[in-house]
Amino acid sequence: MMKKMMMAAAFAAGAGGVPAFADEANEVTLQLQWVTQAQFAGYYVAKDKGFYEEEGLDVTILAGGPDIAPPQVLAGGGADAMLNWMPSALAAREKGLPVVNIAQPFKTSGLMLTCWKDTGITGPQDFKGKTIGVWFFGNEYPFLSWMSQEGISTDGGDDGVTVLKQGFNVDPLLQREADCISTMTYNEYGQVLDAGVNPDELVTFKYEEQGVATLEDGIYVLEENLSDPAFEDKMVRFVRASMKGWKYAEENAEEAAGIVLDNDETGAQTEAAQVRMMGEIAKLTAGSDGALVEADYQRTVDTLLAGGSDPVISKQPEGAWTSAITDKALN
Repeated sequence: MMKKMMMAAAFAAGAGGVPAFADEANEVTLQLQWVTQAQFAGYYVAKDKGFYEEEGLDVTILAGGPDIAPPQVLAGGGADAMLNWMPSALAAREKGLPVVNIAQPFKTSGLMLTCWKDTGITGPQDFKGKTIGVWFFGNEYPFLSWMSQEGISTDGGDDGVTVLKQGFNVDPLLQREADCISTMTYNEYGQVLDAGVNPDELVTFKYEEQGVATLEDGIYVLEENLSDPAFEDKMVRFVRASMKGWKYAEENAEEAAGIVLDNDETGAQTEAAQVRMMGEIAKLTAGSDGALVEADYQRTVDTLLAGGSDPVISKQPEGAWTSAITDKALN
């Protein structure tokens, strides 16, 4: 009797063309790249404002961390979709994990190197002989590609750079363990300034301006799942609601930051930092409706293939992205 009652309730909830929550076809688990912060505001906003619910979806958002690799979570069945930088996703695909980009909320890159000006660094060729902090877990690929194109070894020495495996903080720069570190426009650069460093003491190199920018924060799923019409429909609704969340977040930065803070179980984030981050994130999502622009995709691929004997990927990917989801979501 109880089972029949639950089925009846599920049917009732699904009436009017809105699917019910009580089945797998309407449950979505999203694995984030990092901890709860405004970098992921669009998804938290979509959940908080009821945009997912309007699409009949029950969405679980899993925070990331330093020991969490989203491709591994996706491969293990721990999530339906993941957020990932495209270099990491394409490298994973070439190594045998068939991930597919179904949407691209981030239009431009926020990645840059931040260096001490007193090191004498004025351009990439000045990196030789220097120590540079680089994030790993897939985040190293844009840097390695850049150095490959510049003809600079990453094996150290006077003619190469010494790569410091950087934690997700700015300590190596502040403690002078590195001449430059990886920073995001929306996060770590602000942390350097918050530590009392004057912008005039720094030199920054945005990957966008160096011509080696690659796409970040796309939504990826396993290719095999896209052959299931129910899964495809679920992703269409998920992307549509997520992009509604992103556009709301862009226009309501302070409210979005507050929603992020409400979902931060660690209590590690501050309101000022999240409001600032949301303002910078809005610059990266601006102009995107979620659809991947093929020219942006090809620029990323060309960057990863270019130069050197050890490119990030060795051949043009096939089937690495699809517009099928966004075509339906946007229409």
